Amino acid sequence: MKIAVCVKHVPEGHGRIDPGSKRLDRSGEGALNHFDANAVEEALRLKGDGDGEVVVISMGPEKAADSLRKALAMGADRAVLVSDAAAEGSDLVATSKVLAGALAREEADLVLFGQQASDADGAVLWAAVAERLRRPVVSQAAEVTVTGDTVRVKRQTEFGYDVIETSLPAVVAVSDAINEPRYPSLKGIMGAKKKPFETLTLADTGVEPADAGDAGSKTEVLALGSPPARGDARKIEGDANAAQAIVDFLAEKRLV
Repeated sequence: MKIAVCVKHVPEGHGRIDPGSKRLDRSGEGALNHFDANAVEEALRLKGDGDGEVVVISMGPEKAADSLRKALAMGADRAVLVSDAAAEGSDLVATSKVLAGALAREEADLVLFGQQASDADGAVLWAAVAERLRRPVVSQAAEVTVTGDTVRVKRQTEFGYDVIETSLPAVVAVSDAINEPRYPSLKGIMGAKKKPFETLTLADTGVEPADAGDAGSKTEVLALGSPPARGDARKIEGDANAAQAIVDFLAEKRLV
Protein backbone atom coordinates (compact mmCIF):
# COMPACT_ATOMS: atom_id res chain seq x y z
CA MET A 1 0.00 0.00 0.00
CA LYS A 2 1.24 3.45 -0.90
CA ILE A 3 0.39 6.22 1.58
CA ALA A 4 0.91 9.92 0.84
CA VAL A 5 0.93 12.39 3.71
CA CYS A 6 0.49 16.11 3.07
CA VAL A 7 2.42 18.20 5.60
CA LYS A 8 2.94 21.91 6.15
CA HIS A 9 5.89 23.98 7.34
CA VAL A 10 4.40 26.55 9.75
CA PRO A 11 5.94 29.56 11.52
CA GLU A 12 7.03 29.01 15.11
CA GLY A 13 5.91 31.29 17.90
CA HIS A 14 3.39 34.12 17.67
CA GLY A 15 2.13 34.74 14.13
CA ARG A 16 2.60 38.14 12.52
CA ILE A 17 0.89 39.58 9.46
CA ASP A 18 3.15 41.47 7.08
CA PRO A 19 1.43 44.85 6.53
CA GLY A 20 2.90 45.13 3.03
CA SER A 21 1.84 41.80 1.56
CA LYS A 22 -1.08 41.31 3.99
CA ARG A 23 0.10 37.72 4.39
CA LEU A 24 1.43 35.76 7.32
CA ASP A 25 5.10 36.55 7.83
CA ARG A 26 7.02 33.33 7.14
CA SER A 27 10.51 34.81 7.22
CA GLY A 28 11.38 33.44 10.67
CA GLU A 29 11.90 29.93 11.99
CA GLY A 30 9.40 27.25 11.12
CA ALA A 31 8.51 23.70 12.07
CA LEU A 32 6.41 20.73 11.03
CA ASN A 33 2.75 21.43 11.77
CA HIS A 34 2.03 19.31 14.85
CA PHE A 35 -1.29 18.04 13.47
CA ASP A 36 0.61 16.72 10.43
CA ALA A 37 3.03 14.88 12.70
CA ASN A 38 0.02 12.79 13.80
CA ALA A 39 -0.73 12.05 10.14
CA VAL A 40 2.87 10.95 9.51
CA GLU A 41 2.78 8.73 12.61
CA GLU A 42 -0.46 7.12 11.49
CA ALA A 43 0.94 6.44 8.03
CA LEU A 44 3.96 4.73 9.56
CA ARG A 45 1.69 2.68 11.81
CA LEU A 46 -0.46 1.58 8.88
CA LYS A 47 2.58 0.64 6.83
CA GLY A 48 4.13 -1.32 9.71
CA ASP A 49 6.79 -3.74 8.55
CA GLY A 50 5.11 -4.31 5.20
CA ASP A 51 6.33 -3.56 1.70
CA GLY A 52 4.36 -0.34 1.38
CA GLU A 53 5.68 3.18 0.98
CA VAL A 54 5.08 6.41 2.90
CA VAL A 55 5.76 9.56 0.88
CA VAL A 56 5.44 13.01 2.46
CA ILE A 57 4.41 15.95 0.27
CA SER A 58 4.52 19.66 0.96
CA MET A 59 4.11 22.94 -0.88
CA GLY A 60 6.12 25.91 0.27
CA PRO A 61 9.45 27.74 0.19
CA GLU A 62 12.80 25.97 0.23
CA LYS A 63 12.92 26.08 4.05
CA ALA A 64 9.88 23.76 4.09
CA ALA A 65 12.44 21.03 3.37
CA ASP A 66 13.25 21.09 7.11
CA SER A 67 9.79 19.80 8.00
CA LEU A 68 9.93 17.15 5.29
CA ARG A 69 13.29 15.97 6.61
CA LYS A 70 11.78 15.63 10.08
CA ALA A 71 9.07 13.40 8.60
CA LEU A 72 11.79 11.37 6.87
CA ALA A 73 13.63 11.07 10.18
CA MET A 74 10.44 9.77 11.78
CA GLY A 75 10.42 6.96 9.22
CA ALA A 76 8.83 8.17 5.97
CA ASP A 77 10.45 6.68 2.85
CA ARG A 78 10.47 9.61 0.45
CA ALA A 79 9.73 13.35 0.30
CA VAL A 80 8.36 15.67 -2.37
CA LEU A 81 8.45 19.47 -2.10
CA VAL A 82 6.59 21.71 -4.54
CA SER A 83 8.52 24.98 -4.41
CA ASP A 84 7.94 27.61 -7.06
CA ALA A 85 8.00 31.41 -6.84
CA ALA A 86 4.82 31.51 -8.91
CA ALA A 87 2.97 29.66 -6.12
CA GLU A 88 3.77 32.26 -3.45
CA GLY A 89 0.66 33.70 -1.88
CA SER A 90 -1.63 30.83 -2.89
CA ASP A 91 -4.90 30.68 -0.98
CA LEU A 92 -6.89 27.52 -0.22
CA VAL A 93 -8.20 27.19 -3.77
CA ALA A 94 -4.80 27.54 -5.43
CA THR A 95 -3.02 25.41 -2.83
CA SER A 96 -5.50 22.59 -3.24
CA LYS A 97 -4.94 22.60 -7.00
CA VAL A 98 -1.16 22.36 -6.65
CA LEU A 99 -1.29 19.62 -4.00
CA ALA A 100 -3.84 17.67 -6.04
CA GLY A 101 -1.47 17.86 -9.01
CA ALA A 102 1.43 16.55 -6.93
CA LEU A 103 -0.73 13.78 -5.44
CA ALA A 104 -2.03 12.72 -8.85
CA ARG A 105 1.57 11.95 -9.86
CA GLU A 106 1.90 9.59 -6.89
CA GLU A 107 -1.34 7.64 -7.33
CA ALA A 108 -1.34 6.74 -3.62
CA ASP A 109 -3.91 4.34 -2.21
CA LEU A 110 -4.45 6.51 0.85
CA VAL A 111 -3.82 10.23 1.38
CA LEU A 112 -3.54 11.47 4.96
CA PHE A 113 -3.76 15.03 6.26
CA GLY A 114 -3.54 16.52 9.72
CA GLN A 115 -6.92 17.90 10.73
CA GLN A 116 -5.74 21.51 10.43
CA ALA A 117 -2.67 23.75 10.33
CA SER A 118 -1.65 25.72 13.39
CA ASP A 119 -1.01 28.89 11.37
CA ALA A 120 -4.50 29.06 9.86
CA ASP A 121 -6.80 26.52 11.59
CA GLY A 122 -8.94 26.36 8.47
CA ALA A 123 -9.49 22.58 8.55
CA VAL A 124 -10.82 22.46 4.98
CA LEU A 125 -7.79 21.89 2.72
CA TRP A 126 -8.19 18.11 2.84
CA ALA A 127 -11.78 18.42 1.61
CA ALA A 128 -10.75 20.67 -1.29
CA VAL A 129 -7.97 18.29 -2.34
CA ALA A 130 -10.29 15.29 -2.13
CA GLU A 131 -12.80 17.11 -4.31
CA ARG A 132 -10.16 17.77 -6.96
CA LEU A 133 -8.97 14.16 -6.85
CA ARG A 134 -12.60 12.92 -6.90
CA ARG A 135 -11.97 10.69 -3.90
CA PRO A 136 -14.07 9.99 -0.79
CA VAL A 137 -12.94 11.88 2.30
CA VAL A 138 -13.36 11.32 6.05
CA SER A 139 -12.26 13.87 8.65
CA GLN A 140 -11.56 14.00 12.39
CA ALA A 141 -10.29 10.40 12.38
CA ALA A 142 -9.49 8.98 15.81
CA GLU A 143 -8.78 5.49 14.48
CA VAL A 144 -7.92 4.22 10.99
CA THR A 145 -7.90 0.60 9.82
CA VAL A 146 -7.18 -0.64 6.30
CA THR A 147 -8.37 -4.06 5.19
CA GLY A 148 -7.85 -4.97 1.55
CA ASP A 149 -9.24 -2.13 -0.54
CA THR A 150 -11.35 -0.68 2.29
CA VAL A 151 -10.50 1.92 4.92
CA ARG A 152 -12.49 2.01 8.16
CA VAL A 153 -12.45 5.24 10.18
CA LYS A 154 -13.65 5.87 13.71
CA ARG A 155 -14.55 9.54 13.58
CA GLN A 156 -14.85 11.92 16.53
CA THR A 157 -18.03 14.00 16.78
CA GLU A 158 -19.61 16.23 19.41
CA PHE A 159 -21.92 13.40 20.43
CA GLY A 160 -19.59 10.38 20.33
CA TYR A 161 -18.11 8.48 17.41
CA ASP A 162 -19.15 7.66 13.86
CA VAL A 163 -17.73 4.58 12.15
CA ILE A 164 -17.34 5.11 8.41
CA GLU A 165 -16.08 2.70 5.76
CA THR A 166 -15.13 3.63 2.23
CA SER A 167 -13.20 2.11 -0.63
CA LEU A 168 -9.63 3.04 -1.54
CA PRO A 169 -8.23 5.28 -2.86
CA ALA A 170 -9.43 7.77 -0.27
CA VAL A 171 -8.46 10.88 1.70
CA VAL A 172 -8.49 10.90 5.51
CA ALA A 173 -7.82 13.82 7.87
CA VAL A 174 -6.68 12.63 11.31
CA SER A 175 -7.19 14.33 14.65
CA ASP A 176 -4.40 14.89 17.16
CA ALA A 177 -6.07 12.33 19.44
CA ILE A 178 -5.32 9.44 17.09
CA ASN A 179 -1.78 8.78 18.32
CA GLU A 180 1.36 10.17 19.94
CA PRO A 181 3.94 11.02 17.24
CA ARG A 182 7.34 9.43 17.76
CA TYR A 183 10.50 11.47 18.24
CA PRO A 184 13.07 11.02 15.48
CA SER A 185 16.01 8.95 16.69
CA LEU A 186 19.61 9.88 15.94
CA LYS A 187 19.73 6.95 13.54
CA GLY A 188 16.58 8.23 11.86
CA ILE A 189 17.96 11.76 11.55
CA MET A 190 21.17 10.52 9.96
CA GLY A 191 19.29 8.13 7.69
CA ALA A 192 16.95 10.87 6.49
CA LYS A 193 19.85 12.55 4.70
CA LYS A 194 20.13 9.58 2.33
CA LYS A 195 16.45 9.18 1.55
CA PRO A 196 15.01 10.34 -1.82
CA PHE A 197 14.00 14.00 -1.81
CA GLU A 198 12.38 15.48 -4.92
CA THR A 199 11.72 19.17 -5.56
CA LEU A 200 9.02 20.02 -8.11
CA THR A 201 7.98 23.16 -9.95
CA LEU A 202 4.40 24.04 -10.86
CA ALA A 203 5.02 22.66 -14.34
CA ASP A 204 5.86 19.27 -12.83
CA THR A 205 2.43 19.15 -11.19
CA GLY A 206 0.60 20.18 -14.34
CA VAL A 207 -0.55 23.47 -12.83
CA GLU A 208 -0.28 26.68 -14.84
CA PRO A 209 1.16 29.80 -13.12
CA ALA A 210 -2.20 31.51 -13.70
CA ASP A 211 -3.83 28.90 -11.43
CA ALA A 212 -1.47 29.42 -8.47
CA GLY A 213 -0.16 32.25 -6.34
CA ASP A 214 -2.03 35.56 -6.36
CA ALA A 215 -3.26 34.95 -9.89
CA GLY A 216 -4.93 31.66 -9.02
CA SER A 217 -6.31 32.69 -5.64
CA LYS A 218 -10.00 33.44 -5.23
CA THR A 219 -9.70 35.35 -1.97
CA GLU A 220 -8.11 38.72 -1.27
CA VAL A 221 -7.23 40.56 1.93
CA LEU A 222 -8.48 44.11 1.46
CA ALA A 223 -7.20 45.72 4.66
CA LEU A 224 -5.65 45.11 8.05
CA GLY A 225 -6.67 46.83 11.25
CA SER A 226 -5.87 46.75 14.92
CA PRO A 227 -8.47 45.26 17.26
CA PRO A 228 -10.77 47.84 18.86
CA ALA A 229 -9.43 49.49 21.97
CA ARG A 230 -10.67 48.09 25.24
CA GLY A 231 -12.95 50.22 27.34
CA ASP A 232 -12.06 51.70 30.70
CA ALA A 233 -11.08 49.00 33.16
CA ARG A 234 -10.79 49.03 36.93
CA LYS A 235 -8.31 46.71 38.58
CA ILE A 236 -9.29 45.22 41.93
CA GLU A 237 -6.51 43.73 44.00
CA GLY A 238 -7.09 40.43 45.81
CA ASP A 239 -7.04 41.80 49.35
CA ALA A 240 -9.59 41.57 52.15
CA ASN A 241 -11.72 44.33 50.59
CA ALA A 242 -11.80 42.82 47.09
CA ALA A 243 -15.22 41.17 47.42
CA GLN A 244 -16.87 44.36 48.63
CA ALA A 245 -15.16 46.36 45.91
CA ILE A 246 -16.60 44.02 43.26
CA VAL A 247 -20.09 44.31 44.75
CA ASP A 248 -19.80 48.13 44.85
CA PHE A 249 -18.66 48.17 41.21
CA LEU A 250 -21.58 45.98 40.09
CA ALA A 251 -23.98 48.12 42.04
CA GLU A 252 -22.55 51.22 40.41
CA LYS A 253 -23.24 49.70 37.00
CA ARG A 254 -26.74 48.67 38.19
CA LEU A 255 -25.95 45.02 37.62
CA VAL A 256 -26.97 43.91 41.13
